[in-house]
Amino acid sequence: MIKPKKSLGQNFLIDNNIINKIIKLSDICNNNIIEIGPGTGNLTKKIIDQNPKSLVLIEKDKDLSEDLKKKLNNQKKIKIFNHDILKFELENKVKKDTIIIGNLPYNISSQILAKLIKFNTWLPRYKKLIFMFQKEVADKILANYNTSSFGRLAILTKARLKIINHFNVSQNSFYPVPKVKSTVLVFEPIINKVFKVTDISNLEKIFHIFFSKKRKMVNKAFKELFENFIDVAKEIDIDLSLRPNQLSEKEYYKITQHYEKINF
Repeated sequence: MIKPKKSLGQNFLIDNNIINKIIKLSDICNNNIIEIGPGTGNLTKKIIDQNPKSLVLIEKDKDLSEDLKKKLNNQKKIKIFNHDILKFELENKVKKDTIIIGNLPYNISSQILAKLIKFNTWLPRYKKLIFMFQKEVADKILANYNTSSFGRLAILTKARLKIINHFNVSQNSFYPVPKVKSTVLVFEPIINKVFKVTDISNLEKIFHIFFSKKRKMVNKAFKELFENFIDVAKEIDIDLSLRPNQLSEKEYYKITQHYEKINF
């Protein structure tokens, strides 16, 4: 067995019960599938058993990628890319109604999710995401405003994705056994009617400014963003005495829309 590399955040999923649970969520038969970080191929084998229309595997580790090529023996409907997912031109590889699956490396999982949320064309060609996260990261994605976990990940996710399912996974389901629990989250892309931001990177700019001062009242961030910040707050009905995690995602969208209105 190939030794997991700590530098790549590798923890291989070995629990067949969890693998089967993920497969049941996936609707794989005759669908286009992309798997991010297939590792040793434990989940990949079960995906192939379900007869997908096509399967794209993206694996950064060269040794694991070569091992997968040997195991899968150049099957026509399977393509294997030895690439870093964060640098990979993924949007161009996604076919219509693709399902994207991944036991994501803990150290880059939020970056991978953000990459998929920031696709240039929305709605995207993928129809479902099924991802394994460190539980602490999943809690931030699931968080509601006015809680300590609420922040960038929840705001960004709710702008374009709906969470339709989730379940926790024990540390013992992996090799090597990590120190933390994991959570599987299932997403579907949506058109969010209250999200009227033109450029999603402006939303990122807004919450970076707010959450870099997360213990302070939001008047500090408003002052940085808007010249007549008190008038702006009144116009869009924001209480300047609140802390950043006390504003809802809808209020962050509203702030971003106003920022775009006066700057672009």
